[in-house]
Amino acid sequence: MKALVYGVPPEAQEVPADANELERGLAQTPMRLMDLPDPKPLRSDWVVCRSRLTGICGSDAKQVFGDFGNVGDGSPMMSWFTLPQVLGHELVGEVVELGPAARGLRVGQRVVLNPWLTCGPRGVTPPCPACVAGDLSQCWSFSDGGVAPGIHTGTSKDATGGFAELFPAHDSMLFPVPDGMPDEVAVLADPFAVSLHGITRHPPRPGGKALVYGAGALGTMAVAILRALHADVAVAVIARFPAQAALARGLGADLVLEDPFDRMALIEQLAAWSGGKVVHVPMGLPMAHPGGIDVVYDTVGKAETFEVGVRVLAARGTLVQSGVHGADRWDASPLYFKEISLVGSNAFGVESVGGVRKHGIQHYLDLAAAGRVDLGGLLTNTFRLDDWRGAFTALARQERSGAMKVAFDFR
Repeated sequence: MKALVYGVPPEAQEVPADANELERGLAQTPMRLMDLPDPKPLRSDWVVCRSRLTGICGSDAKQVFGDFGNVGDGSPMMSWFTLPQVLGHELVGEVVELGPAARGLRVGQRVVLNPWLTCGPRGVTPPCPACVAGDLSQCWSFSDGGVAPGIHTGTSKDATGGFAELFPAHDSMLFPVPDGMPDEVAVLADPFAVSLHGITRHPPRPGGKALVYGAGALGTMAVAILRALHADVAVAVIARFPAQAALARGLGADLVLEDPFDRMALIEQLAAWSGGKVVHVPMGLPMAHPGGIDVVYDTVGKAETFEVGVRVLAARGTLVQSGVHGADRWDASPLYFKEISLVGSNAFGVESVGGVRKHGIQHYLDLAAAGRVDLGGLLTNTFRLDDWRGAFTALARQERSGAMKVAFDFR
């Protein structure tokens, strides 16, 4: 099969004179297109699928660009990272081969991938307490069982991902795509579930105010979720690019701010919008006290976004971090003073929506099929795998390309 393999000697590339930092990283990335043997089921209850449409996750892009800030080999997450890899875990595929013990699937069936390599896919019995509780991102077994270490498809050298023509998956990792649902809708299930997890675990108060920091895939999906499940909550969004701002407005955001780098203005505007009072200091950023925002969903995860988030929150508000970047120093004094809760939100598992508990991906498929969420404007660009550099360049140059979600099309 044709596959884009990461963790191999890079191809020599010329760097354009006007290249930005991401393009320079792309030119040096240790990834190339290769021919690999077709995968087989890793265990008797695994299957093989043909890729149809594979979204490029923000984590994929960061890895390819080398854009993790100060996160390096010392990160604990490197314990669950084996090379070489085939990235790509936002997947719509078609089942082409069943292992002898695989259940609930048939050849030719369209499916969406839940990429978590938890106890079940690894053959670990009994399952750990996190898996029993449906907290799949907190599984205890990411380096155990019969699969090489890796938290999800694409991070394990055994469980190759969707930047390839074929990929293996455990039968429990696949969700049937409803009849009539286009691949372009189904492929958004994984990032939607990521945003759903943060909102269901840390919802805004009824009639309150929420800030979505960042308007990429996770941020715009957070807006759609808040509008669908918390219609009485006022939503503000901080966007970086015009295409992001336009989509956030189209999804129903009440306020969209488009200059993320003027943090002084952001704090003042958000305080005015939420009914807060700005307290200025002789040096540094001001703070809203009292603040009027109940919860901040930070899909960026940088020091500068944390500093704004804790300053605009109400006392005892919550900052939910779903974006990941390097560990930089930041002024956390408002966190202490206002007794802010800073919580992480790692991917997804079994979530409760309207009192119904099921996997976050299944919630998305049901909500999309019922017309309660419409993210049709999010998938903006598709590329053939041969043009993988073009796909990542579109992401590196979003200000020019207008790209939001980019995907590889194998159909």
